[in-house]
Amino acid sequence: MDKGILIEYADMKEEIKDLRRRIAEDEKKIEQLQHIIVSDSVTCGRKGKKPLRTVKIKGFPKMEIDHRKILLERRVAKMQMLETDLLDKQSQVDDYIAEIHKSELRMMFRMYYLDNLNWIQVAHRMNAMFPKKKRKYTEDSCRCKHNRFLERNEGTTVTTDLK
Repeated sequence: MDKGILIEYADMKEEIKDLRRRIAEDEKKIEQLQHIIVSDSVTCGRKGKKPLRTVKIKGFPKMEIDHRKILLERRVAKMQMLETDLLDKQSQVDDYIAEIHKSELRMMFRMYYLDNLNWIQVAHRMNAMFPKKKRKYTEDSCRCKHNRFLERNEGTTVTTDLK
């Protein structure tokens, strides 16, 4: 396995987060549209240039609501598919992390990728787990250990955070 699975996993989590945001926006927009009443007035026949009478029509924007509902259904279906793929990726990430020989690195990787913690939180948790250690964990030390491990084991350099 390679680090690509870690990158893909992080990307998929962000994609699902974005899709959830879009779904929430669509649901909110549908709710707003259902409370909007549109009105128009139309003429009923003419006698010469003058209308016989005018009628006021009221209703709600059914076509737009239906369009939004279809879009919402598609997004929900896509999100369910992505969540299924994410579970598969998560097991692959778990397998990748399990292959790491150093316990310290395994814990950092689990906290960062599976628990979705940032590097500051990882450092705090590591310090809490090992309070008697002479050297304290910092955000930079955790990130650098992570990056060095990936560089050593993959032969590529890591220049940015994967989250």
